[in-house]
Amino acid sequence: MELHVRYEGDDDPAKCTARKLARFDLATLHRSDRATPYGVVLNPHAERALSPADADLAHEGALVALDCSWESAGEKRFSLPGEHRALPYLLAGNPVNFGRPMRLTTVEAFAAALSILGEPDAAEGVLSKFTWGETFLELNAEPLRRYADCADSTAVVAVQEEYLNRG
Repeated sequence: MELHVRYEGDDDPAKCTARKLARFDLATLHRSDRATPYGVVLNPHAERALSPADADLAHEGALVALDCSWESAGEKRFSLPGEHRALPYLLAGNPVNFGRPMRLTTVEAFAAALSILGEPDAAEGVLSKFTWGETFLELNAEPLRRYADCADSTAVVAVQEEYLNRG
């Protein structure tokens, strides 16, 4: 599964997980919407949750993330062509947002998507380049397993509701 990033470049380059993925040839960075390939776009504002039912679509196209600062990650930024899907409830494992729900880095978003789409080894592979990568998988082991066992977006949302209601 190809990983592509619509790269804004507005974060600290030293902490940018997308840039590190590109340095290791694990993802391709794109500076414009036009240059970014069609695929499954990870979009927190999407109306449908990512589910294993999206695996074929992701394999045919690409898995696409937008890399920008959280301050500028508004809905208008997600103008990329493709099938937009939201990741379900997960906790950040990165040092900046550790334990905060839904404040994932680009690599965490990719790893979550890969896990949900039935590619856990690929998820471990992209996270292996980060000292805290395993922490993300440990924090989210149960929800990622449960989301990956769902048939479709509706089932993922139902599982997500369980976690939100524990709150």
